Amino acid sequence: MSTRRPRIQLAAVALAGVLASALLLPWALPLGWDELVYATRFSPYSNGLDVDFSAPRTRGVPLLIAPVALWSDSVVLLRLWLMLLWAVALYLGFLPWLRAALRPRAVVLAAACYTSVWSVLFYAGHAMPNHYTAMGAVAAAGSLVRRPVSYPGLVLGLATATLMRPNDGVWVALPLCAAALLWRRRRAALAVAGGVAAGLAPWVVEAELRFGGLGARLDAAGEIQGGLRPVFSVPAHVSALDGRLLCRPCDGDSPSPPGVMIWLLLIPLAVIGGWLAKRAGPGPVDAGPRRAMALVLATAACSAAPYFFLVPYAAPRFLFPAYALLALPAALGLLAVREAVRGSRTRTALAAGVLAAHLTGQFLLVDRHGGIQAGARGDWERVARVLRAQGLEAPCTIGGNAMLQPVAYTSGCVPKKTGIPDALVLVHRAPPRWARDWERHPVPDTYNTGWSVLVRPGPKRP
Repeated sequence: MSTRRPRIQLAAVALAGVLASALLLPWALPLGWDELVYATRFSPYSNGLDVDFSAPRTRGVPLLIAPVALWSDSVVLLRLWLMLLWAVALYLGFLPWLRAALRPRAVVLAAACYTSVWSVLFYAGHAMPNHYTAMGAVAAAGSLVRRPVSYPGLVLGLATATLMRPNDGVWVALPLCAAALLWRRRRAALAVAGGVAAGLAPWVVEAELRFGGLGARLDAAGEIQGGLRPVFSVPAHVSALDGRLLCRPCDGDSPSPPGVMIWLLLIPLAVIGGWLAKRAGPGPVDAGPRRAMALVLATAACSAAPYFFLVPYAAPRFLFPAYALLALPAALGLLAVREAVRGSRTRTALAAGVLAAHLTGQFLLVDRHGGIQAGARGDWERVARVLRAQGLEAPCTIGGNAMLQPVAYTSGCVPKKTGIPDALVLVHRAPPRWARDWERHPVPDTYNTGWSVLVRPGPKRP
């Protein structure tokens, strides 16, 4: 069967996702804190700030942004580059399924379903690893069930997923390796192991060089993440369905209907698609339709399980691999729903209304969070202006209780955790006893209220 037309349609979905993200989000959105950690690996972004590259982080995102970050500090240029990479990754991630899914148009629809999630669109131009982990997982699963098995696809998909987020790559690899062994495909099992090993290698080498060994790095990473332990974080993920971007903790948060609709549509459609796969007729899936969908569901479950039951906080982006994998059976379920409502104007109108409500809600959430982040990140520059107005210039030190690292980066100062800094940046916090006589300057026109700058008597001034 020719896949030329589905390939074009898949590319069109990727392009549509980029255009939607570009239209809904500000191109010059300042880099978030996680993005700054990755970008400051390169001199154009370093700004004299020595940011600690902590134990959980990997070199995957710096590798993605290197072609731009090595020579330019333009945020707009970096975001445009990342949007291009996002679209290419989406295309390559779902591409193997055009020779593995029951119906090629279901692959295109699955890519569209995944792209319709607000958080996926929000992070399209961000220097974050989760989308690339998701596309690596989808590509690896498709490479295993296509005919013939694509060993390069398995290796590259899992290497990408593991390079971006080692824990995600390992969890995704478990059901893939088990399936390869169960289906007596030893070469495929070796490819799975090889892909994970290739992705883990830089992280393991760095563990030996910087952290005193793999065990020490794992301990440090677990401590930074709040201690990995048996927990039940599903309620936190439900609360984070419409944001916050990092729900740590999620006390008092409750999701809006547009956020909840993601699960209310995705999960039932995925169940319908998985159940109907065995009745879809013959297809080019070597292991059979049931095996392919069973593998997808098992891999999605394994990718989400650690975040539901081991990590004591939530973020919408953590579930990108599960969303991308579940989109495949969900697309089959959506096609089945379309067949069921065909011929009935009432049912067709109802289905179209539900779909329109979903898309409208997701686009509104993207727009809302883009505005929130633009306003909140703009506060860092407003604080920096107050610091500069008080004569603080590099080298200077700041302390405080609010987004200290991004403010330090924006102002050119250095965060100081111990000792007495040149200035304190506080939000809704009284100064410590030793700084009560410092000159206090409210920060005007902030998005979040309560910012103030306290300047030590006699700091360095021009």
